[in-house]
Amino acid sequence: MFLAALSFAYFSKALSGSYMKSTITQLERRFDIPSYLIGVIDGSFEIGNLLVIAFVSYFGAKLHRPKIIAIGCVLMSFGTFLIAMPHFILGRYKFQSSVRASMNSTTTFGPCPASSAESTQAGDKASILPSVGCEQESSVSMWIYVFLGNVLRGIGETPVHPLGISYIDDYARSENAALYISCVQTISIIGPVFGYLLGSLCAKIYVDIGYVNMETITITPGDARWVGAWWLGYLIAGAITLMSAVPFWFLPKSLPMPVDKQLNANCTPVQTRFIKDSPSAMEHKFRPEEPANFHQMAKEFVPTLKSLLGSPVYITYLCVTIIQFNSLIGMVTYKPKYIEQHYGQSASKANFLMGTVNIPAVALGMFSGGVVMKKFKLGVMAAAKFSFGTSLLGYFLSLFFFAMGCDNAKVAGITMSYTGVEGLSYQQPSLFSECNSGCLCSGSDWDPVCGENGITYVSPCLAGCTSSTGAGRNTVFDQCRCVAVTGAGSQPSNLTASLGHCPIRDSCDTMFPYFLFLSVITSFIISLGGTPGFMLLIRCIKPEFKSLALGVHTLATRTLAGIPAPIYFGAVIDTTCLKWGITQCGGRGACRIYNTTAYRVVYLGLTMGLRTVSFFLCILGFTLLRRHVKQEEKMALTNGNVEMEAESLRKEESNSSLHCDQFVRALDCNPDRETRL
Repeated sequence: MFLAALSFAYFSKALSGSYMKSTITQLERRFDIPSYLIGVIDGSFEIGNLLVIAFVSYFGAKLHRPKIIAIGCVLMSFGTFLIAMPHFILGRYKFQSSVRASMNSTTTFGPCPASSAESTQAGDKASILPSVGCEQESSVSMWIYVFLGNVLRGIGETPVHPLGISYIDDYARSENAALYISCVQTISIIGPVFGYLLGSLCAKIYVDIGYVNMETITITPGDARWVGAWWLGYLIAGAITLMSAVPFWFLPKSLPMPVDKQLNANCTPVQTRFIKDSPSAMEHKFRPEEPANFHQMAKEFVPTLKSLLGSPVYITYLCVTIIQFNSLIGMVTYKPKYIEQHYGQSASKANFLMGTVNIPAVALGMFSGGVVMKKFKLGVMAAAKFSFGTSLLGYFLSLFFFAMGCDNAKVAGITMSYTGVEGLSYQQPSLFSECNSGCLCSGSDWDPVCGENGITYVSPCLAGCTSSTGAGRNTVFDQCRCVAVTGAGSQPSNLTASLGHCPIRDSCDTMFPYFLFLSVITSFIISLGGTPGFMLLIRCIKPEFKSLALGVHTLATRTLAGIPAPIYFGAVIDTTCLKWGITQCGGRGACRIYNTTAYRVVYLGLTMGLRTVSFFLCILGFTLLRRHVKQEEKMALTNGNVEMEAESLRKEESNSSLHCDQFVRALDCNPDRETRL
């Protein structure tokens, strides 16, 4: 029952966590913030863990662990609900669009205002628009609620991992503990499957669904301005997390202990061997509960922590996992965005692929690693070698990702000139050309249109379009002078442009399936070593330090990897932005288009560079671990010899006393014996 309850808790927390990852681009666009700030929001979950993890891991292990886990699940659900709150406080989502006329009217809007009274009004309107509601919305940054909600989620999640895993390891048979833990971790990876699928579904639904007429929305889910119903998924995830708290309220503080662990905890090896065969062994399967002494626990905390951190094997293991978690967290956080920007997929499709293709491969790898460890009964050194080998093989396969690149999208004034010459430009003046000089265009707008020549233009005005027909998503812009300039061959007299980006080239579409296939293979191979690597941590620590070791490990990885990795990964990715959006107050908003080549190099290069550093530390770790295992074997051999000698002495004493007793009883029973005074 505890295994089922803990699996559901892992599922719910993994679902809400992965859903957070799936909404990063939605949050960027909704709150008009850059990637590094999204990294701060994502890392706030780890900040919540940092506040309480050490104390929860130490004190919680001595208290009622199931009830503490239940309290954590309730806090997680409240934090998830808090994240969704800004949607109900903010007004309707507004995005830049050149289609400003009423959709039901037959009037058309001129995308190219000329130097006239109309253009003056349009220019005045453009200068006034950024200040409308600026002071009101800038006074309170709504993303702070998302930040605080994620902090509360982190606080609530704290007891689930260290207390849950230590509870299983305490009350499960030694040979079954690895399998049970791999089951929990596997089910926890099913959570992200549903989390990303939920993100895919919500990304298809417009953010203000039910409040606006969808016929008036001129953008599609593939547009860089599209924002899905990100808030809806948080309400669903919060409800599921709240339900996961219920079973823990009814579970006991302790469970019947396996005989082997009861004997190992209280007896010498020789005593264990004899008592196991005793009929009374089953009478001692319950661990006696002692009343909690907070003063004594607090007094022992610092010496216990010093003893734990004094282990070279544990410290090296911490350093390796911190560096690898930096690589893993940064890669996973921005992988959906990488698929969107590099391969031209929508946020909905990127999340769908993460949930149905990538995450199941990870789950299968984690479970298979636990099965391999149980079937072949891998020891400490064998588990370390297996984990390192799978990680190294996945590393070499991941190098092929560098070759699976796509060229930048053709955007006039950004990735190529208006005359068709390819070349990157980060400067706003490059958006203007002779073909659109007759229009009073704004260089800060982002309302892309696709010309008949297959080139994307930043706005209809910058495409030199002078008129438009149709309404809503069916709007078509006519007489686009810049389309004629960059077109090839004979130019028709009336070149048009339609709303949205031009589709990506066929070569990139062909490359994308290979990227997915390699991603699945590498995810599976690396995940194979996950469970053996995790069991390595548990088996190298003294039993009384187990909960604290898990807590410190979680604290260190989340503090030094979970918090900084999304921030500096996001900051590095921001350096590859070619065109920034503009907030209502005129500041820098979310990025609209990236230099995909530079994005690929910095994203993959940072991921692989961190893993390279971790492999050098693994060499040191193997040396220390081998020395540690030899010392343990030598100590066990010495203790075994001493116990055997002591037992032989006890046997001799027992035999001699038995002979004496038999002799006395024989004398006492002799019928011919006479009693003399």
